Amino acid sequence: MLYRNFATQEELDAQYDLSRSVPDVDVYSAFYERESEKARAAFDPRLGLPFGPTLAEHVDVYPAGEDAPVFVYVHGGYWSRRTGREFGFVARGPVSRGVATVVTNYALCPDVTIDEIVRQTRAAVAWVYRNAPSFGGDPERIHVAGHSAGAHLVAMLLSTDWEGLYGLPADVVKGAAAVSGIFDLVPLPYTFLQPKLQLTWDQVLRNSPILHVPDVAPPLLVAYGNDEPEEIQRQSEDFLTAWRSKSLAADRIVIPGKNHYDVIDGFLDADSPLCSAVLGRVGLE
Repeated sequence: MLYRNFATQEELDAQYDLSRSVPDVDVYSAFYERESEKARAAFDPRLGLPFGPTLAEHVDVYPAGEDAPVFVYVHGGYWSRRTGREFGFVARGPVSRGVATVVTNYALCPDVTIDEIVRQTRAAVAWVYRNAPSFGGDPERIHVAGHSAGAHLVAMLLSTDWEGLYGLPADVVKGAAAVSGIFDLVPLPYTFLQPKLQLTWDQVLRNSPILHVPDVAPPLLVAYGNDEPEEIQRQSEDFLTAWRSKSLAADRIVIPGKNHYDVIDGFLDADSPLCSAVLGRVGLE
């Protein structure tokens, strides 16, 4: 077996090639772009603020008044596709309730490694902590969320040595939501993704959050749609189990009728099951 009960790449690709799980993935790409354009028109975002030396290292900030909690969103795309600009729509629900929203961007594989993407995502959160007052945000109320590969990156954020690496308080992140994530990278070198990701086994082990559950961490929300591939659901459930095995606080939300691509449309509406659950952890619901 290559991984668990999977004997061939074809069997693994059937689960991990997520574009196969919906009739037309391009519909969702168009939806993300259209709704993000609406969000930029509705709000007054500060786009492309650099947090690092390379062009890819920037954030889009959607302010929400003074002393606002801060919601940091990390986009998906299997670490090799998409940009933060395509996901500005996730600000609509949070900003409508007075939560400043920061959408991060990062360089993509194979130009960089997953190690570097993890480092950039951590650097983005460190930038948010240090610069939150510049856009009305409260650095003591930072919450993070991500979808798909972004959920993996959020999970990696939760094992960060903020004091040792950045000289910041250990509790920089006050709460987290991981939506439809990949928390065990072991199957990925056997899949269609490997030419893009170019994973080595030390990278796999170093960057599999299920192998690095911290002893101390903020409350976690694990979410996924009930129309997602079985492996995506299982990965989420296994990570939730590993998290709780350390006696860490965690909740689960399974969103009916949602697939891997439309599960995040809940961020458009503050009253949706997903967004209300996230905002509840910010203390607004």
